[in-house]
Amino acid sequence: MINMNQIYKSFGQNNVLSGVDFEINDAEIHALMGENGAGKSTLMKILTGVYKADSGSVLEDGKPIHFKNTMDAEQNGISFIQQELNIWPNLTVLENLFLGKEETKFLGVVDNKKMKQRALSVFKKLNIDIDLNRMAGTLSVGMQQMLEISKALMEKPKIIIMDEPTAALTNNEIATLFEQINRLKNEGVSFIYISHRMEEIFSISDRITVMRDGQSILTTKTKDTTHAEVVKSMIGRDLDNQYPDRHYHQEDIVLSVEDLSSVEHQLKPIHFDLHKGEILGFSGLMGAGRSEIMRVLFGLDKGNKTVKLNDKQIQIQNPNQSISQGLAFITENRKEEGLVLQDSILENITLPALKSFSKTGFLTKSTMAQYSDQMIARMNIKGKKEDACVNLSGGNQQKVVLAKWIATAPHVLILDEPTRGIDVGAKREIYQLMNELTDRGMSIIMISSELPEIIGMSDRVAVIHEGKITGILEGASISEEHIMTLATGGENNETV
Repeated sequence: MINMNQIYKSFGQNNVLSGVDFEINDAEIHALMGENGAGKSTLMKILTGVYKADSGSVLEDGKPIHFKNTMDAEQNGISFIQQELNIWPNLTVLENLFLGKEETKFLGVVDNKKMKQRALSVFKKLNIDIDLNRMAGTLSVGMQQMLEISKALMEKPKIIIMDEPTAALTNNEIATLFEQINRLKNEGVSFIYISHRMEEIFSISDRITVMRDGQSILTTKTKDTTHAEVVKSMIGRDLDNQYPDRHYHQEDIVLSVEDLSSVEHQLKPIHFDLHKGEILGFSGLMGAGRSEIMRVLFGLDKGNKTVKLNDKQIQIQNPNQSISQGLAFITENRKEEGLVLQDSILENITLPALKSFSKTGFLTKSTMAQYSDQMIARMNIKGKKEDACVNLSGGNQQKVVLAKWIATAPHVLILDEPTRGIDVGAKREIYQLMNELTDRGMSIIMISSELPEIIGMSDRVAVIHEGKITGILEGASISEEHIMTLATGGENNETV
């Protein structure tokens, strides 16, 4: 058993943790919940030796413990799988698994055979098939997540901390992961499970601790609480309906895409229209080609297409052409493609629209500062405009990415997994913002792996299966059953 008692931690004048109590029992799955910025990751970094608490105690079976760093924590049986993946893209899968922990033979010669045997044993348990010689950077985000989980299981952990472990996984991969979590729990391993997905929390956890504003608010057995009580503890109030009402009436076509294809991504000819003020959802299983379609459309990846914007044919060979003609694309990988992490919130928000903040060739810093302050307030970003984005929580980083592209005033906004890793309160804020933008005439394409989100926010849904659109649903036909039928290659009479 590990007890964290009255943990305090500040960074400068920012009080991040203010007397947090948390415990994890042997062979327990303990969910740790709270809004982005509540202090969950900081608390776990104190446990694993990344940060040192200003005050408070950490005890294992009643004895004080303190780890020098994450490697020290791992050697003592505590592994931390963080939300932002720690993959070395230019190394092979095998090299990633054993980086700094290589198996050796006599005279220090690396024992590749033994490492491969250990790796394949873990892969078999997780029911995954990855070529050990493949470069890790070529794996999908979902497969990279499974690689991170495999790395943790290479050791013999007593406690595994998982921060949003299923954000990029398919339903089958989630089911496999949960089987392994329960198997390891039965073998005595404990889990600290950080997630914003309520259905997962109530499915997998034994107890829940909720944090808010750097304090522990609630600890309870999962069976003794409700979704509503957990949400109220997280945000300090009752939450209205998760998805705000939409009042969309179909208008003229803004974007028309014909014959979009890609040999690289195995995309068949894709055809779809997007109307003014519409949210068009793109759904499908992982690997179906949803993100790849948008990358080809935006000019990030090679492919063929015929694109009309406001009934005028346009050429898109690269992202700069897309942006200049009124398209914006927020990719699912905010860490590598969405932000300049070392730059400030102000610098990131204003970067794509510097021309609009310039006068006679010179940037007007006062206008940039004013706009940044407005967006920070409007999107409830927990930070000041001078703060570096690297120090923000994942949810606040996502809000900065949204603010950054809104500054370009695009006709079409493409959102790839816009609420991945974001807490329930922040999700609602982003949904409201999407409604405001479409009410002003902006059109949105939203890719999401979360079916409730697709169903709750889309006016129409294009379903992708093996690189092609198998149907477009609208109105009452937008249901989990119809989407999954099309996503798995079945036929559906409800398409339009």
